[in-house]
Amino acid sequence: MQTALRTILPDSGRAERASSVPQARVTREEQPVLSRGLPLNIRGLRKAFGDHEVLCGIDLHIPAGQFVAIVGKSGCGKSTLLRLIAGLESIDAGSITFDEQARPEDVRVMFQEPRLLPWARVLANVQVGLGRDRASADAHGRAEHALTEVGLAEKRGQWPSVLSGGQKQRVALARALVSNPRVLAFDEPLGALDALTRISMQRLLERVWCDQGFTAILVTHDVSEAVALADRVLVIEDGRIAHDVTVHVPRPRERGSADLAALEGSILRHLLSGDERS
Repeated sequence: MQTALRTILPDSGRAERASSVPQARVTREEQPVLSRGLPLNIRGLRKAFGDHEVLCGIDLHIPAGQFVAIVGKSGCGKSTLLRLIAGLESIDAGSITFDEQARPEDVRVMFQEPRLLPWARVLANVQVGLGRDRASADAHGRAEHALTEVGLAEKRGQWPSVLSGGQKQRVALARALVSNPRVLAFDEPLGALDALTRISMQRLLERVWCDQGFTAILVTHDVSEAVALADRVLVIEDGRIAHDVTVHVPRPRERGSADLAALEGSILRHLLSGDERS
């Protein structure tokens, strides 16, 4: 069987439920036995902007269906790594390989800003995520299903301007989910939300990941968010993976538990150790 059918090599990158969410308990056992996600291999990945090398030879393997969080100080290269994985930037050296055939629509990104089209109603905004399949006979039904997944079916005919910040992000999530991605990259999607809405969105992200089995890659500044959601937390420092932590805490995870607090404290100490040395 031929493998590595979607490989990004130098210069070949391609540019591109808040309060109403049911709070079902999520367990690892609810995940599909056979994950829909794609495994990811990165070898010798380098990226520079001008004279500044942002990523300095990243080597990384992410198994299919794993939830990985990437944390680090501002400017450490975590968002650049995510954009390279998503094909939104070209790489300078090394390779990014999915171990089986992948289509462009198999990899989707959810950004911090919802990026909704203000002249299109909610359902039409979700259909944008179908790309060329927007003209297909089942496009409307798929968009309806995605909105139901994020608890916004009743908002299908609304304009984005009347939605709350959390609702806009749920529409953005539905748009990312509508094409049934096998890799979903999150670039700090909850950073602009208030605390309670953020927790609700975290639970929603966890639920759809368990339901759909995609490989999830989350970039966040919030270490508590990382340990609450991820199977594994990567700390990026000076363009390299400085710390790789497996989160063994079983799901459902209780926010504020001693186990999560201990993990969070360990990662924060690592992140802040450089400040203490300087």
